[in-house]
Amino acid sequence: MAQSSIPLTQNYAQQLDAADELAKYREEFYLLPSIYMDGNSLGLLSRRAEKSLLDVLQSWKELGIDGWTTGEHPWFFLSEKLGEMSAALVGAEPEEVIVTGSTTVNLHQLAATFYQPKGKRTKIIATELDFPTDIYALQSQIKLHGLDAEEQLIRIASRDGRLIEEEDIIAAMTEEVALVILPTVFYRSGQLLDIERLTKAAHEKGIVIGFDGCHSVGAIPHEFSKWGVDFAYWCNYKYVNGGPGCVGSLYVNRKHFGRVPGLTGWFSSKKDKQFAMEHTLDVCETAGAYQLGTPHMLSVAPLIGSLTMFQEVPIEKLREKSLKLTRYLMDLIEVELAGMGFSIANPQEDERRGGHVSLEHAEAVRICKALKESGIIPDFRAPNIIRLAPVAFYNTYTDVWECVQVLKAIMQEKRYEKFENKRGVVA
Repeated sequence: MAQSSIPLTQNYAQQLDAADELAKYREEFYLLPSIYMDGNSLGLLSRRAEKSLLDVLQSWKELGIDGWTTGEHPWFFLSEKLGEMSAALVGAEPEEVIVTGSTTVNLHQLAATFYQPKGKRTKIIATELDFPTDIYALQSQIKLHGLDAEEQLIRIASRDGRLIEEEDIIAAMTEEVALVILPTVFYRSGQLLDIERLTKAAHEKGIVIGFDGCHSVGAIPHEFSKWGVDFAYWCNYKYVNGGPGCVGSLYVNRKHFGRVPGLTGWFSSKKDKQFAMEHTLDVCETAGAYQLGTPHMLSVAPLIGSLTMFQEVPIEKLREKSLKLTRYLMDLIEVELAGMGFSIANPQEDERRGGHVSLEHAEAVRICKALKESGIIPDFRAPNIIRLAPVAFYNTYTDVWECVQVLKAIMQEKRYEKFENKRGVVA
C-alpha cells in the first residue's frame, strides 16, 4: 500500500471537522452510541423526518378522511409534491419524478413498460454484479413474455470480480438488445458508472436504457434529463434518510410522457379525473402515470422532513464532503492497516467512486462482528467485503479516524477470532 503524507492524529481530524460547513446538520439527526458507518444501507433518523411523520399521524387523527385534500400536506397530492422536492437530486424536471412503490415494484413497472421485445430485439443487458432483486425482476419480466430468461438476460461479466468495464457493456449493445438496466453505483464495490456515456452509447444503437439509483441518489449529483436517461428508480431509505421501508421513487424522461405504463392502477390517472370512476383510464401525462394504488402515507411521511435538508444543501456540496470523507478513510486505511490483509476494492478515482469504501478481507464476517462489539456499525457483503459509508450529513472526520483506529486495534489484538465465521440473517 502507498504511503500517505496526511497527519494521522485525531487532532487533524478535529481540525477538518472544525472547518466543515455542513457540521451543523449533524445535530439534526438522532445519533447512536456507536459510530454509524452504515448509511448506505439505512440512513439515520432526523428530527425533521420524525416531525413530519408525527404531523401526518396528527392529520389523520384530527382530519380523518379529509386529510386527503386538506391540512398542511394533503395526502392526495403528496407523492407529486415530494417528486418535485426530489427532482434536483437527480437533475430532473419536477414532473419527471414521482415518489411511489419500492425499488423492486418500480423496476417491474418500468420493465413492463419499456421492455417490449420485437423481432430480433429481445435481450436485456444487466451485469453479474447487480443487486439480486434487479436480476430476479428482469428474469420475471422476460418469462412473462414467454421467453427464456437464461437466453435473453445478458449479464456482463466482471474481469476482476470487483468492477465492470464500461467498454464491455457497450460492446454488448447489439441489434439483439431491447433494454439496458444498470446500477448507477454497484452495491459491493462502490463503482460509479459513467451514466452519460452509457446512455449515449445505448441511444446510438436504438436501445432504451434505465438505471437503479439506490446507491447514489442523495449522495451523488446526476443530470438524468440533460443526459437523456430514459428512466430510473431508487429507494429513499439510504442516503435520503426516509426510514426503513420508506416509499421509493422513479424518474421517467418527459419524452415518454403520455405513454400508457405497462402496469396501471387508479393512481395512474390524471388527478382531476381519478374520482370519475370510469373504466377507461385517462392516463396522467407526467411520471405520476407510473403510480399504481393508494400511497402509503405513513411510509412516505418522513420524506417531507428529510427532503427539506436537501433543499437547503445542494447535492454538489454533499458530494464534495462525501468524497473528502471517503478519501480520508482510504488514506488512513492504506497507512494504519498496511500489512493486515486488507484491500480497497472500490475505484480510487473520485469520478468512479460512489459514497462508500469497500474493504476486502478474508475475515470480513468476523471483523464486522468485532467492529459492532467495539462501537462501530459497518456493513458486511458476502463473501469478504466490509462496507464503510461516512455520510456527509451526519458523519465526521473524527468518526472516520476513530473507525480506523478501532479496526487497527481489532487486528493487532485479534479480537475477531472469538467470533464465528458466519454472517447474520441480515448482514
